[in-house]
Amino acid sequence: MVHQKANPQLKLFSLSSNPEIAEKIAEATGLPLGKVSSRQFSDGEIMINIEESVRGDDIYIIQSTSNPVNDHLWELLIMIDACKRASANSVNVVMPYFGYARQDRIAASREPITAKLIANMLVKAGVNRVLTLDLHAVQVQGFFDIPVDNLFTMPLFAEYYNEKGFTGSDVVVVSPKNSGVKRARSLAEYLDAPIAIIDYAQDDSEREEGYIIGEVEGKTAILVDDILNTGKTFAEAAKILERGGVKDIYAVASHGLFAGGAAEVLNAAPIKEILVTDSVATKEKVPTNVKYISASKLIANATTRIFERQPLSPLFAYTANED
Repeated sequence: MVHQKANPQLKLFSLSSNPEIAEKIAEATGLPLGKVSSRQFSDGEIMINIEESVRGDDIYIIQSTSNPVNDHLWELLIMIDACKRASANSVNVVMPYFGYARQDRIAASREPITAKLIANMLVKAGVNRVLTLDLHAVQVQGFFDIPVDNLFTMPLFAEYYNEKGFTGSDVVVVSPKNSGVKRARSLAEYLDAPIAIIDYAQDDSEREEGYIIGEVEGKTAILVDDILNTGKTFAEAAKILERGGVKDIYAVASHGLFAGGAAEVLNAAPIKEILVTDSVATKEKVPTNVKYISASKLIANATTRIFERQPLSPLFAYTANED
């Protein structure tokens, strides 16, 4: 018979993908990061060693599955197994960026649904709960047979732009593609601003064919997306907005991957500032006009609330002028 602690402790552990945000989350919760070592053997195999007892405790593992995605995913799975074998009371994954979330459906014949595969792997490894930030597609939550809490970045961005005075009809929130309208509308409602959409006469490969749905002339435009990868979507959208007569162009994305020479693409675009969270620690070169806003306090608050069995609903909205 396994005897669990009457009062499990909350313990935070950081793996190698984003130690910076893990340290900030730990500071915000007032807890130290647990001691764990992770290394790769010469053939690429990953070895995890938890250097303190986790028996009977509620473990929260902080790991973004960003580039190199597969190394970070396997490191996470191995850490989960280590915690389960060390008799942790529960194993919870804090995933500021959920890799593979874009592969959430079959878009062409014989394609996999890799987001579902990742969900199966995490559950099979023994995860009790997942906490993530701004999933590419919210339906990925339904791929899991365990609780998945998906925090939203829009309240963070709304607070930032409200403080800059970017509100009202002089501002327009722009979705750079028609699939992002819901995200744009969410930010626009916080800012009491209208929205516009950039649509395309042809498929997405014909970026020069883009046209604007909505009024943008003379306004400050805020482009909004969830994942900033190569930067091409923002760069081309900014050029279209510039032709449409906007005053200034800003851009905001939840996750800044900056892959494939994105810095050069975005540095050449007419964008004054690009705002992203610190969900991903990238080794890639970033544009000169990037500004980071930390999601660590939001994630720390959610982690504490989950551990203390309190509702997360107060974290899902931003109210202007609140203390």
